[in-house]
Amino acid sequence: MELIKNFKALSDKTRLRLLYLLQEYELNVNEIVQIVDMIQSGVSRHLKILVESDILTFRRDASFIYYTAARHDTAKALISLINKSNDLQQVFQNDLTKAREIIRIRKNRTKRFFKTIASQWDAMKKEVLGNFDLDLIIKEKILFHGNISDLGCGTGELIEKLSFDRSDKLIGIDSSPEMLEQARLRLSKTTKADLRLGELEHLPMKNREIDTAVMNMVLHHISQPQLPIAEVYRVLKSKGIFILTDFEKHDNKKIKKIMGGSWSGFEKEKIKTWLKDAGLTLLSIDSFKVKHKLTINLFISKKT
Repeated sequence: MELIKNFKALSDKTRLRLLYLLQEYELNVNEIVQIVDMIQSGVSRHLKILVESDILTFRRDASFIYYTAARHDTAKALISLINKSNDLQQVFQNDLTKAREIIRIRKNRTKRFFKTIASQWDAMKKEVLGNFDLDLIIKEKILFHGNISDLGCGTGELIEKLSFDRSDKLIGIDSSPEMLEQARLRLSKTTKADLRLGELEHLPMKNREIDTAVMNMVLHHISQPQLPIAEVYRVLKSKGIFILTDFEKHDNKKIKKIMGGSWSGFEKEKIKTWLKDAGLTLLSIDSFKVKHKLTINLFISKKT
């Protein structure tokens, strides 16, 4: 009976377009409206049918609802059928082109945010975290051997702490030239730091270049978090360690305004799924209560 419901849900060209689109991107209603060029009420109705048929899932973040394709086997089988369709391929590709432009706009918005606040970033973090020293906790989790990379290194605060212990090289990567300039000023006295401008979704690193990767309070700024996690797997050596920290999902609008980002934190299960999908084995999770009734989760995983 459920299969009949699924096929009925997909017996419409627009809903086929939506499922094809949302297997690739997580988008809110306003963004979808721009892509499929329909009025919002019509798009919302189609989304509702797909959600009720358990083909799409959604999450709420502040005042927005973001939709994506479901991950269960039935949804994957339906998507596989749609992907084999020839008569709608041109429409599908046009939709994806528009979606990529929306993601590019999101990234530019993040870059503008960091360009504006780069010189105040350390003070802004302290306003949110208080005296909680997350960098020190991360440092205590690291085995200092081989190459260590801070992905989304910002102003270089963590690298500065790590530079006092032995390691072959400390690689800092950030997509903001302004944040990297702050890092260069901070790290001017160390010869260990190799700072690189680049996107976390396309890391400027060779395959299996590093032994330990750190992504510290960065993931909530990424529109498609599974992409940088997959990149971590690529650049890690065999048995390499990945340390990831970020907020537990919250609804504090003030904090999101201060810290920026596409996400208001993450449920543990979502992070665990992304790590597993990338091929990483979860070793441990630690949780820390900080100011403003927020929780920071620290995940340690391994490339096996």
